Amino acid sequence: MAHKKLATLILNEEISGFYIIGNAAIKTSANGSSFLACTLTDSSDTVEAKFWNYTGPVGTNPADDGRVVFLRGKVGEFKGALQISLSAIRYAEATETYNTADLVPTAPIDIRDAGRQIRELVNSIVDNDYRRVCEVMLERYGKAFSVWPAAKSVHHSFVSGLMMHTYNMLKLADFLAGQYSEVIDRDLLIAGTLLHDFAKTQELACSQLGLVTDYSTKGQLLGHLVMGAEDIDRVARELGIPEEKATLLEHMILSHHGEPEFGAAVLPMTAEAELLHMIDLVDSRMEIYAETLKNMEPDTFSERIFALEKRIYKHK
Repeated sequence: MAHKKLATLILNEEISGFYIIGNAAIKTSANGSSFLACTLTDSSDTVEAKFWNYTGPVGTNPADDGRVVFLRGKVGEFKGALQISLSAIRYAEATETYNTADLVPTAPIDIRDAGRQIRELVNSIVDNDYRRVCEVMLERYGKAFSVWPAAKSVHHSFVSGLMMHTYNMLKLADFLAGQYSEVIDRDLLIAGTLLHDFAKTQELACSQLGLVTDYSTKGQLLGHLVMGAEDIDRVARELGIPEEKATLLEHMILSHHGEPEFGAAVLPMTAEAELLHMIDLVDSRMEIYAETLKNMEPDTFSERIFALEKRIYKHK
């Protein structure tokens, strides 16, 4: 059966197939009957869904978020948005086959080529201490780093989003290190840029398909900035890296969100930390624009975007 992309749904259309369920919960309607409320996601879009007069089992377990389900339903409308009225839903069985690429949004880059170029940039770090820290961290986190999303939502929240985000930033860092060579230590900037979000692989809990389902306990209590700095401190001690160099790397991790109100533990106080913050901001905001603009018609404004604190306009 060909997969029906959620982005192409038409009002009153019958739909069946495999999708990812999220935010699933059994609720009670005004007349006292139970119903399932959830979202359905594939690689193209997310749509709200309801199953009236339904009591379970889907939706009774918090672990359902991110699971694949098979469903049947009809496309309706609620408050101007498409909504699927379900007539059947069940968990996908282990023996059933479906194309995960139909279900999970994936970074639009060649992951192998990006990985190769990232390693070339690491190899180009002249300072032996900074390079060794990067090599060890890549060895320990490389597999997760290549598949993890960069966020739960906001930006690069797809499979391999963390690698795409870091790869984009490294290319900017490499260029800007040359542009501002009088104040930037290129080796420190490249190392800090590579390492700045590695701890997101510990902060974000993912489903088997690679989508973020929640923040881990440590992710909520500590956050990836603190965990990332701890990782660098640990590796630097193992390798015998001079304390000053380890501290400079840790400072970049702890300050790369720029301001305490946005999660930074400290303000950026070196040129490299300041530039890392700016590069992070540029790539994250441009990805927000890219993901919003692709679903807009020319000569229209978006709804207010929380992360940007404004609406944006798509010109011709």
